[in-house]
Amino acid sequence: MPVSTPPPSSTYRLQISPAFTLRDAAQVLDHVHRLGADWVYLSPLLQAEHGSMHGYDVIDHSRVDAERGGPEALRDFSAAAHERGLRVLVDIVPNHMGVATPQDNAWWWDVLTHGAEAEHAPFFDIDWAFGGGRLRLPILGDDPAELDALRVEDGELRYYDHRFPIAPGTAGGSAREVHDRQHYELMSWRRADDELNYRRFFAVNTLAGLRVEDERVFDATHAEIGRWLREGLVDGLRVDHPDGLREPGEYLERLARLADGAPVWVEKILEGDERTPDWPIDGTTGYDALGLVDRVLTDPAGERELTALADAPEWTALVRERKRAVADGILRSEVLRVVRELTAGTEAGESVDAGRLADAVAELAAAFPVYRSYLPFGAEHLREALDAATASRPDLADALTTVAASVSAPGASSPTRRFEQTTGAIMAKGVEDNAFYRYPRLVSLTEVGGEPDVFAVPVDAFHRRQGARLASLPHSLTALTTHDTKRSEDTRARVAVLAELPERWAAFLGAVRESVVLGDGPLEDLLWQSIIGAWPASRERLQAYALKAAREAGDSTSWTDPDSAFEERMAALVDAAFDDDRVRSEVEAIAAIVEGPGASNGLAAKLIQLTVPGVPDVYQGTERWDRSLVDPDNRRPVEFDAAEALLAHVDEGWLPPIDSSGAAKVLVVSRALRLRRDRPDLFVSYRGLTADGPAAGHLVAFDRGGAVTLATRLPYGLAAAGGWGDTTVDLGGSGGMLRDALSGREHEGHARLADVFAQYPVALLVPVGTARASETEEDR
Repeated sequence: MPVSTPPPSSTYRLQISPAFTLRDAAQVLDHVHRLGADWVYLSPLLQAEHGSMHGYDVIDHSRVDAERGGPEALRDFSAAAHERGLRVLVDIVPNHMGVATPQDNAWWWDVLTHGAEAEHAPFFDIDWAFGGGRLRLPILGDDPAELDALRVEDGELRYYDHRFPIAPGTAGGSAREVHDRQHYELMSWRRADDELNYRRFFAVNTLAGLRVEDERVFDATHAEIGRWLREGLVDGLRVDHPDGLREPGEYLERLARLADGAPVWVEKILEGDERTPDWPIDGTTGYDALGLVDRVLTDPAGERELTALADAPEWTALVRERKRAVADGILRSEVLRVVRELTAGTEAGESVDAGRLADAVAELAAAFPVYRSYLPFGAEHLREALDAATASRPDLADALTTVAASVSAPGASSPTRRFEQTTGAIMAKGVEDNAFYRYPRLVSLTEVGGEPDVFAVPVDAFHRRQGARLASLPHSLTALTTHDTKRSEDTRARVAVLAELPERWAAFLGAVRESVVLGDGPLEDLLWQSIIGAWPASRERLQAYALKAAREAGDSTSWTDPDSAFEERMAALVDAAFDDDRVRSEVEAIAAIVEGPGASNGLAAKLIQLTVPGVPDVYQGTERWDRSLVDPDNRRPVEFDAAEALLAHVDEGWLPPIDSSGAAKVLVVSRALRLRRDRPDLFVSYRGLTADGPAAGHLVAFDRGGAVTLATRLPYGLAAAGGWGDTTVDLGGSGGMLRDALSGREHEGHARLADVFAQYPVALLVPVGTARASETEEDR
């Protein structure tokens, strides 16, 4: 029987890259340990494309990326972590490989050279028949004569800087003639939407899908990972994008056997009350927790006015529209492949309306309420999608029924799994990467794993969800910021304040629009909220964010057809925040208003996240304020030296003010993480606490079985109403005198919240006699 590794008390995520290698990461292990985390959580380590800053474009599964330090650096890092009592969690990428540079990916080069008969052809998810026996590569420009740019050089076919192999016996003649003999067809990048014949990661042509359901592919892609586990270099795994796999459950069963008791987490985004299948995992990566924490700190009173101000469409209709646009656009190749599998068994001469079936597949996928099903698990989602799609398109009722019946019966020749893989991609591209950018009523809510149409969550509902989480997902990660979040936790904490002052936000928009108008009201609203959330950010950061946001929204400009005139106006909007005196004064004025309440929200969100049921994950650098925007902004270098210095000062007994240094957040993070590591017995249950008095609605509080979290919510309104007054919280059920691990103050019985929050807007109470969290293990 495998020996299970104990679950973490917490994890600390580090982004390993050529600019921050494993050897660099080893230098911050002392800080991670002193902060209180007991696992260090690394981004992908296998050999990726040259210069890759994220590592999700693996090109060689047999070795640790040389640019990230190589195998010796991993061995040294692991030893250094284990010496400090830290275990190591690593992100792995089973769904796809990087193919941007064919000559660097030996498997892809083999397929391009030898075609369907290549040794590695079965490794990739390719529809050879649809390509007429050739693999279609969408890398050419728009000009019909683009193939004239081909040349033969050093035994290879070249297209500018792109290199491709020449199959044995196919050389001779012009470059175009050589190309026509190859097992691949170079085509315009615009044809990828309809004519691609290999599965991708979403719509990224340079990430080719793997058939990891094939045992031989699994073994080849996981041999090095298995070595890490056997040799004790790695103690747990995080699986990237399992929804892209054909058989996620079978994959995870196989991975569990390989892991042999090591814990596994999956990047699974749950919608609403959705559950995971009965997989052999420790949980998810925590996006579901993020959405709850944000919403319990959001004022529901701001919903009506901010919704009207945003001038955005109704959310459900927007989601359906944008998912359908994606299904008909950048992911139409995937939809058409489902259709080909649907009609694969059609008798010769039988009439099939492929266009009508494609319409039905796209409509059913657009109506799917979650990322994907795992039939028969999740059959209710397919039924819901069928009902919704039929109501929306009664003219397609017969075709929808046909498609649903076909995909509801999993089997070797069934299109079920292909359809399931496709719905997840359509959800991700249609919602996360599109609709989120068109729905700006409060941009802190348009976050991965969140439901933007749910504006706020009442405190009692929050408590119920946490109780359920403890029962069903006790070892799932909880996250506030990741490498994929649209805005970091402290950016969102500031933006959330706007729900408390919608009239002031309306006045701000009116004032700046007198000086600069974009001509796209929803995008303007989104940009200004993001600017205020990240302020003061550099001009370069904000310009880069605005460009990405606008092109992802795809309304006034796009990645494929950029509108230069619009983008110039947008750049002028960002510049106005720096160069136009009136606009800058408006920005600075409202930023000053949200600064204090935003800091309160930031500390509240962090303490709640660190102490609710689950395993808290701290993203690199977020022990201090982190007001980042979407990637690559959230992957900037971290000032670890500054965080280490602040932690050392706090450990000397300093109670820092809440200021721009982020020292107060370092205090909160370190005390909470250390307590979870050193006193897990204080975190074994969950009981919501309520306040009594005029400001009772401004408290989120719970007892975890000895450790009591108290956090301020809606701080702007609290201050406007005169503060806590005589509001109290009953601590009697938590047993005796309690000491605040943050301020050192003691409380018992019916404690006045004005006293509890005299120093900070949060408190973490523990029984008197509990070792002080300011003490490290070495101190004791």
